[in-house]
Amino acid sequence: MQGIKDFFSNIWAAIYDWILNDLEIRIDVIIDYFPLFMKGTLYTLGISISAIVIGCILGLFIAFGRLSPYSIIRLPFVWYITFFRGTPLLVQIFIIYLGVAPLFISGAGTTKAVISAIIALSLNSAAYLAEIYRAGIQSIDKGQIEAGRSLGMNKVQTMWYIVLPQSIKRMIPPFGNEFITLVKDSSLASAIAAPEILYWARAVNTRFFITWEPFILISLIYLFITLSLTYLLNYIERRWNIDDNR
Repeated sequence: MQGIKDFFSNIWAAIYDWILNDLEIRIDVIIDYFPLFMKGTLYTLGISISAIVIGCILGLFIAFGRLSPYSIIRLPFVWYITFFRGTPLLVQIFIIYLGVAPLFISGAGTTKAVISAIIALSLNSAAYLAEIYRAGIQSIDKGQIEAGRSLGMNKVQTMWYIVLPQSIKRMIPPFGNEFITLVKDSSLASAIAAPEILYWARAVNTRFFITWEPFILISLIYLFITLSLTYLLNYIERRWNIDDNR
């Protein structure tokens, strides 16, 4: 038994020595810059959460417009969805940062970059969420709507009390996928110098000419965030399924 422990201890020591000496891993740089990586993580979470909240609200409004029976109302929302789903997010970020934000924010500081990133991510996410809302609403049987109207509810009440509660349960999996995608897409904000997590990884890479340390670290941080989101959304989905089966 002791021989097995010694065997694995020697393997671990060899791997540790290979990482520190042969690969010349700069643990000291990671330790020195770790507070900045944590600061970048907070910016990443802040940008992502803000974009998710705004995108959900805007996406619901766009979905209602997309479902309008009147083409003059429906077409602008169709064009909106087509544009934001059909063009690269990075291009949209540059358009907001270089073309729209200067109209309201002067200079080129952190505030301008962060606000531009939130706006671009919100507008992009809203286009995808609008289609999720639309598909969820249309998946509800028309008999449910007719039942609500027969109870004396108007269209708004029927939508709010009958259609949306049922459709939202069906939207949770695609919502989860969109939220996770948005968190990862927030890394594009580094292109306009928003101090999120990828920004600091690139800063370390530029200053010390090291690649493995900063990018593996932020990969693990992103993985932790996305796995946490996945677990949370799976938990919510299971809870709602349990409530439905009672």
